[in-house]
Amino acid sequence: MFEPVIQEEATGCGIAAVANILGKTYSQMKASANAMGIYADDKSLWSDTQYVRQMLSAAGARTSTEEIPFASWSTLPDLALLAIKHHQEEGKDFWHWVVFKRVDGKAFVLDSASYLPANIRTDFEGMQPKWFIEVMVS
Repeated sequence: MFEPVIQEEATGCGIAAVANILGKTYSQMKASANAMGIYADDKSLWSDTQYVRQMLSAAGARTSTEEIPFASWSTLPDLALLAIKHHQEEGKDFWHWVVFKRVDGKAFVLDSASYLPANIRTDFEGMQPKWFIEVMVS
């Protein structure tokens, strides 16, 4: 198993999620993101999908063109960005980014939140994804 990336900023879940997918450290991914004009304190990082898509694309990963409504854990692709903790503030949607992975038939979620007792999660009933973006890495 590997060590999941933990977000180093309260608002860095998008950067950490992409780092978890690409196998980078948080500081490496943050430097790449900053070079693209993407910063953790920009609310668009957790209220819009453009930044995570841009970071993944820059590294050669492809993503589904649309956000796909979550139906069940068993129907998820082997690698996906999930939007959990979905809520609205002043009529705008916000969420927390996590990474769903299935390796050798075993499913788990990499959650970068620093307050969690474990960042590799299998407590699927404790997460209510709203939708996901499929990720394909070469």
